[in-house]
Amino acid sequence: MAAARKLSRDEVAELVALALRSGLSERDIAGLASVQKLLGPCRSPRRRGPAALFLLLLLLLLLLLLLLLLCGPLPLPALRLWFWLRGVPAHRQMCVLGLADLHNPFRRPLDCRVCHNITGVDRRSNLSHEEFLRAYAYSMQPVVVEDGQRNWSARDVFSFEFFTQIYDNDSRALDNSGSECQFFPYDTEFLNLGDVFSMEAGRVGMHSNAKPWYIGWSNCDSSAASILRQHYKRPYFIPAISESSKMDWIFMGVPGHGAHMHIDDVDNPSWQAQIRGIKHWKLEPPAECYYECSSLEAVVYPGQIIVLDTNKWFHETHILGEELSITIGSEYD
Repeated sequence: MAAARKLSRDEVAELVALALRSGLSERDIAGLASVQKLLGPCRSPRRRGPAALFLLLLLLLLLLLLLLLLCGPLPLPALRLWFWLRGVPAHRQMCVLGLADLHNPFRRPLDCRVCHNITGVDRRSNLSHEEFLRAYAYSMQPVVVEDGQRNWSARDVFSFEFFTQIYDNDSRALDNSGSECQFFPYDTEFLNLGDVFSMEAGRVGMHSNAKPWYIGWSNCDSSAASILRQHYKRPYFIPAISESSKMDWIFMGVPGHGAHMHIDDVDNPSWQAQIRGIKHWKLEPPAECYYECSSLEAVVYPGQIIVLDTNKWFHETHILGEELSITIGSEYD
């Protein structure tokens, strides 16, 4: 028997045309066993059904949850997806969305049970060591101690002029020349503390047409620290067994200005004493606790001290009144 000869493309086309002229349809031709054998099997593309799409979405959500547990708080795109899945307009959640860009990406997520029942900032006087340690020292409950600056003379001494006089011209604090010398310009053009002390008198005196300013710095000058601590000491409610940091943090600025919303990356909880001026504080929980914990507010007046864990609370400040604001603070463990 002679071997079967493979038809050429032109010969196949001629046979198909002949079949069509004989009255067969294209479907009839395609259904012929000989044609199917010639063309080979034809597979239609597989389509994903609803069940497959659901499984894919579930896998993506599980992956998102795993990233949250391993890497920390939700990033901005994930928060937007979360709001979309819950049917919440993202543009109404600008507060928490803004926070997503302000934290340390390696910060571990917070267990929201520690702030779930906190609904306000406590205000206390005559706070004992025992009560401070039990309720405030290492919890997320913020407190304003209204008589916190007992036996301090800082209120009568600290001023813009005072700070310009306690630093020598070659002090490292003026140009941030040491790793421990930190300067926070916030929304000003100042590059260091020396620039601040060189500003024109009208701007210091808060003249009506002067540009507002607010800055902060860590005092890294031991000579200046000795002078500062002649006028303040460890707050009376912090027991001696709690080690206080030797680093002073000072914040100073004019009404209408303050620090933007942020979270700190320091070693321990801290206190801040309002020496002069009035400061409004706004506290927000981390993004992962947005639906579990409350936003808080407090106004701190001269002579008072606010204690909070700035490593866990996002916080912003705004200076009220008509007086220059001066705040000094430190950490404790």
